[in-house]
Amino acid sequence: MIPILDLSQQTAALLPEIERTVGEIYRSGSFILGKHGKALEAEIAQRSEVGHGIGVASGTDALHMALRALNIGPGDEVITSSFTFIATAEAISYCGATPVFADIDPLTFNLDPRKVAEKLTSRTKAILPVHLFGQSSDMDPLVALAKEHGLGIVEDCAQAIGTLYKGRPVGCFGAAGCFSFYPTKNLGAFGDGGMAVTDSADLAQRMRSLRAHGQSERYYHDEVGYCSRLDEIQAAILRIKLPHLDQWNRQRAAIADRYDALLADLPLHTPGRASYSTHTYHQYTVRTEHREQFLSGLKERGIGVGVYYPVPIHLQKAYADLGYQPGDLKESEKAAAEVFSLPIYPDLREEQIAEVVEAMHKAAPLAWV
Repeated sequence: MIPILDLSQQTAALLPEIERTVGEIYRSGSFILGKHGKALEAEIAQRSEVGHGIGVASGTDALHMALRALNIGPGDEVITSSFTFIATAEAISYCGATPVFADIDPLTFNLDPRKVAEKLTSRTKAILPVHLFGQSSDMDPLVALAKEHGLGIVEDCAQAIGTLYKGRPVGCFGAAGCFSFYPTKNLGAFGDGGMAVTDSADLAQRMRSLRAHGQSERYYHDEVGYCSRLDEIQAAILRIKLPHLDQWNRQRAAIADRYDALLADLPLHTPGRASYSTHTYHQYTVRTEHREQFLSGLKERGIGVGVYYPVPIHLQKAYADLGYQPGDLKESEKAAAEVFSLPIYPDLREEQIAEVVEAMHKAAPLAWV
């Protein structure tokens, strides 16, 4: 049995330091907005080549706070991808704004800038690109569109911490970049957590206020805010993990290279690689018209697999009121019908890779029946 994700070795190696640090936090009595939270904000901001980090309770909240800080609200439209986790669209909806879905580039699964341009209206106020599976969206044309039309950009970097676009880190190209520290992410906490980063002192201050009930100072509330803070224990755990992130991402990329080589003879497409982006492989996602046959064969052989995502957001029941129909976003719908993800994590051993590849080859004949 090979799970799609196994972090037990990673956790075991760091556990003594984690237990010692968490014990210090318990004894200090400082659990919210303490020294580890502030230090992590500075460290993630520095990695993102921006001036400010704002720790919040989740990646979803980071997106929500960033959009609120840009004054996105009722009557506004935000263009984003339909082929992603629903949290991206939910953050727009939480503001009272309307998500407008543009189609994707089939190579990268990320927003196609040409399709974004087609969706612009007088109500468009922002673009929310998703750096899906660990590869950056093509930011230059999106930034150019935003400048031409006076729009904000909020980057969904939930799956792409450490990814570079033309040599610069994702998260630094828009008004704000938003990260998730959900336990399964490349940099994961032991619970929920997230962070927004920005180079704007004004946006940073607004998000800090919003995350703490709209306070400008203690018990003085300038607006209705939220209770969304990254707690000190999670921040400390993330700080212990952070120095290892680049090595873990390199290990993921090496595993992806092995998969690429060993799966080349099968009836499927291995992950496309854009020339402008590195890939940190939060997921190793292949696509094939024969997905169900592969999934059945892999499950029979104890190989963990995932389908991210089987139904694009524009066809989800939650967004039925927007009126989208099958066929409206052809590439997003085609990807949703064809993709599946194989096990990938830094400690995946060569013999496990071989077992996955063997299972894929044994499953493959079913695809040709």
